[in-house]
Order: sequence, then C-alpha cells, then structure tokens
Amino acid sequence: MRTELRLDLPAGYRTQDVLAFHSRDTEGLAEQVSPAGLRKGILLDGVPVVLEVAFEADAARCTVDADGGLTEALLKQAHEALLNILGLRIDPAAFAASVCDDPVLGPVVARQPGLRIVQSATIFEALTWAIIGQQINLPFAISLRRTFIGLAGRPHTSGLWCYPEAQDVARLTLEDLTTRKFSRAKAETLLRFAGLVADGKVALDRDRPVDEVVEELLAIKGIGPWTVNYALLRGYGYPDCSLQGDVAIRTAFHRLLGGDERPGIAATEKLLARFAPHRTMAAAYLWASLADSPS
Repeated sequence: MRTELRLDLPAGYRTQDVLAFHSRDTEGLAEQVSPAGLRKGILLDGVPVVLEVAFEADAARCTVDADGGLTEALLKQAHEALLNILGLRIDPAAFAASVCDDPVLGPVVARQPGLRIVQSATIFEALTWAIIGQQINLPFAISLRRTFIGLAGRPHTSGLWCYPEAQDVARLTLEDLTTRKFSRAKAETLLRFAGLVADGKVALDRDRPVDEVVEELLAIKGIGPWTVNYALLRGYGYPDCSLQGDVAIRTAFHRLLGGDERPGIAATEKLLARFAPHRTMAAAYLWASLADSPS
C-alpha cells in the first residue's frame, strides 16, 4: 500500500548534504540515491517499508510504500523516519546566531550556512550503526553494515533491502556475525542490545528524559559514552551532544586552533562546553570543517 506526504523544506535547505549522507554505501543495498531524491528501506513493526523522497524547490514529496496495510501507527512511524532522514529535527538557526562572532566556528558557519544534522531513520538504526562503526575505519564499517542488513533485514517487494528491527537482530546467533568479520565483542554487543530492546527491557522512546536514556544505555555492556552521544545525535535528535571522544572532532579543533598536537578528550570537552546548549550543531560544523577551506 502506498501513500504520499509533502514536507515543507526551509529556505536554503541543503539537499546535497542529505543525498551524500545516504549514499555512503555505494552498493545501495538499503538506500538508493539519485540527483533528484532517494529511496530508503526500513522495517517498521515488522512491515517492509520503502520511503521515497523527491526533492522540489521548497518541499520534499514523499511516498510511503509498505508491503501490507498502512495503519495510522505505521504511517506515524514513517513520518518520524522521514523527519530524521531529511535532517528536519534540529533547526540550525539558533546555533548560527550564537556563534556569529565566535572566532573558531563563526567563520566555518559563515562559509557553510544552513548545515543540518541528518539522522538514521530510527533510533535502533542509529544505535546499531554506532556499535558497528566503533573503532574501525568507515569503509569497513559500511561493509559490515551491509552484511548486517543482509543477515537480519528483509527485502521489500521492490527489491530494496530494509534495515532490521530489534526482533530481527535478536534472532541471529553469535556465529552468524563472527563468521562474517564481526569481532566477538561487537557481535555480542549487537545481540545483547537487540535482545534487551526486543524483550522490552530497553525502551527507545524519543520523549524520555535524556538523562534517563543515557543511564539506561550506559548500563549495557559494550556501549560507552561515545556510542551513546552518537545515538543521541543521529537517533534521538538531541541538540546538545558532547562528542569529546570523537577523533574527528579533536582533529577539527586542532586544525582550527593550531598547536603542536591534537587536544585530548578532557580539553576537547572544555572546548565544546562553550557551545552548549547547541553542541550537536557544533559537532556538525567541526566535522564539516575538515573538508572545508577558506576561499
């Protein structure tokens, strides 16, 4: 069953950033990107769903294509996922106004106005991707993610694969993952986390207090502060994540501030504190600064 939605886009919306984020897997197993839009496969309440987005001048024309009936609850989940993958959760204007005179990030923001945080379709996807990507390079992480989708996900009738839900991952065995290049620790963490979510012992609810979310996630063996903050950023859309443990953030500060060496984690935490309560957008611009050069 298919239905269409129209989401208004703000002035200066950076379509290319969204397309770039969703085109990282060049094999296009669960995401397909074209210059005009994208298609994203995701399992929602056990139903294979493809979210199609066609960009217009001031709007995103979206189609929700489900292999089955489209209930009101499923349509609501699809709408939430579209807000995530289009980066419409956090308005960057407040951060831009707060740093217009900042000597570090002010010039970066001036060169790249309107940068947004593009998110994973669901909180579960954000957390599992964070676990998969821990302490390995990006190409290998993308390869493992593709394997993960092939093991636990399901194909939509259109042929696009759908990112799995917790119940799908919890059915895997340790050997399913370790025989396909996942480290034992990474595999154990993925299965442990998925099992807790599938059993209802961990609730991935966007409306919960952030301190409660952090405490619950940190109690899971194998999930540390970096993974939690990444999930808050890419999954929950929390506007004030502090990613002092992220190597790219520390590298960006080093390039922007100079000095003999990259700042340590404690020093980076202090540097990020000046941008509260907008540290998520600060992280986005610090990442962007690594590929940015003054004209």
